[in-house]
Amino acid sequence: MPRYFFHTHIGDDVVVDPDGRDLASPDAAWTAAQILAQQLLQGADSDPQLLRAVLFVEDETGEIVLEFPLSEALGIEPVSDPTDDTRH
Repeated sequence: MPRYFFHTHIGDDVVVDPDGRDLASPDAAWTAAQILAQQLLQGADSDPQLLRAVLFVEDETGEIVLEFPLSEALGIEPVSDPTDDTRH
């Protein structure tokens, strides 16, 4: 199963995901990015910069397979996480 890494870019700062997650496909990585974005935005009241943050999802070869602006998660209905793994 491929491993995907979810790096959060907030302005010039980057929160690196050193562990990543094993997911079945790029579609599963998109769903995981959506869930992570929604979780991160729960703290947006205390840090409005989060609204400008972007998740960069990279595969195990280091290729960026997805860019997910957190602001895109604002209009999306919350999704439940079927894996219930810990996130950064």
